[in-house]
Amino acid sequence: MKQAEVEAFTAGLERVECTENYGYIFFFVGDDHFRPFVTLASADYEYDSVSHLDREGVFRVNIGVGRETFDSLVGAAVPEEIDYTALNVFLPHPEYARQHFLCILNPSGENADKTRELIVEAHGLAAARLARREEKKEGE
Repeated sequence: MKQAEVEAFTAGLERVECTENYGYIFFFVGDDHFRPFVTLASADYEYDSVSHLDREGVFRVNIGVGRETFDSLVGAAVPEEIDYTALNVFLPHPEYARQHFLCILNPSGENADKTRELIVEAHGLAAARLARREEKKEGE
């Protein structure tokens, strides 16, 4: 999967808005720009260089999934043993694992399909979060 394919797939989901900032592309559901459900990074920055994205063509997909999904894919990872430079491996996000974000560099093969599934899950969670906020506003 190329970065452009991930961008197009994610942007094609219902009510998705995206913005670029700090060298990342952030994807949100609707105008709720509080918490993205997916981010893409394609370069190293002084505050984020653990994945060595300065390699030609390497990008990282960060996906906010549910607790159960997170635990089933990366919950057993030992932080000291994680190689954040590994391609096509699901890993806990280096900074946002507590929020159930996982990441993968250059997903391919079966992991490209799984990445799409996880993006759809993350989108659903973000849409539900937005719906709850909208219902709460209407009730006020």
